[in-house]
Amino acid sequence: MIRIEEYPYSYHTLSNGIRLVHRYTPSAVSHCGLTIGVGSRDEKQAENGTAHFVEHCLFKGTKKRKGFQILGCIDGVGGELNAFTTKEETCVYGLYLQQYHERFLDLLADIVFHSDFPSHGVEKEKEVILDEINSYLDTPSEQIYDDFEQMLFGNNGLGRLILGTPERVEQMSSEKLRAFVSNNYTTDNMVLSAITSTPSDKWFALCEKFFGSEPASRKTHRRISPRTYTPRTLTLERDTYQSHIIVGNRAYSYRSPQKVAFSLLNNILGSGAMNSYLNMHIRERYGFTYAIESAYTAYYDSGVFSVYASTDKRHTAKTTDLIKRELENMILKPLCNKSLARFKNQLIGQLVVNADQNQTEMLAMGKTLLNFGQITPLKEVCRQVEQVSCSQITEVAREIFAPERLSVIQYG
Repeated sequence: MIRIEEYPYSYHTLSNGIRLVHRYTPSAVSHCGLTIGVGSRDEKQAENGTAHFVEHCLFKGTKKRKGFQILGCIDGVGGELNAFTTKEETCVYGLYLQQYHERFLDLLADIVFHSDFPSHGVEKEKEVILDEINSYLDTPSEQIYDDFEQMLFGNNGLGRLILGTPERVEQMSSEKLRAFVSNNYTTDNMVLSAITSTPSDKWFALCEKFFGSEPASRKTHRRISPRTYTPRTLTLERDTYQSHIIVGNRAYSYRSPQKVAFSLLNNILGSGAMNSYLNMHIRERYGFTYAIESAYTAYYDSGVFSVYASTDKRHTAKTTDLIKRELENMILKPLCNKSLARFKNQLIGQLVVNADQNQTEMLAMGKTLLNFGQITPLKEVCRQVEQVSCSQITEVAREIFAPERLSVIQYG
């Protein structure tokens, strides 16, 4: 078993409902972020793209700061300020030297709660986001994932694009952004997470100073779960040299008891390691594809499993058949205990390496506390991986990889 040394997590909740989680590090560099439980799936259909547009415009100005002052506040002392939007979260985060805690927290509270979304900034950002959309449309290896999720989830929020459409972007206004923030940026749906050498009690006091005076607010809307779907095969014509393929299915939510076993199965199959089954049995054996990998994304009430490959158009049908055969083999040819133990050790090693990257860990802390109310220690996560049996691997493979349940999308 890999030896794991962990610093404990410390928790606190402000009177307005914002939750805090802190972990000590001896590093001189601090990592801190605010995770808000709102993403593109929480938009109304007419709002598609708004969560992402808001994230961009948080840096355009507040009642007391101009845009250039926001951009230079942390970067000007050697740190970094950034943000991202997913289908279920928005996160604003940064890294900076430990002595700049007050500066960072003051800025973070200001842009999240007091951005005024000036009309000139909104208009400029439309061009930036339209360019981002066009760049995305020029990248079939990225676009195909969104098209696949649209197949799986249809008109549910999980099936819509995070970036929105050019038409929706053109319709954005300061008033629409302010209304979205007012309705969705609620204090009961926020987590401040940090990894820093500052003692937890001092960091909590600083959070109280800069965030504690914000009025309490509560989320009023509930997420709509996706309906059942019918697996299908879809070919879309694209002017590309290669074919791009995804084979996959809906998968387990992050609250499912099967999540750990399926995460391990996905890791075995093809989540990036060079010794994965997909890489060894398809790329190395046949040489049909340069890029092939599997992915598992868990959402609040559903999930997505996908195998992506790009290949010469001459090999499209063969590559698709090989992927399907590899998935079926996970059902028909159960792993032996010796092989499973080797893959468990590999996944545990990857978890420990990821936990050693403070920014990755800080972001995971925020998301986990937001969704579960507590953070499972790394030792416990590794113990859960160790407990997965060969029969569990076969069980989840049988449920998710069943041939009649698989959908296929191809850019021809």
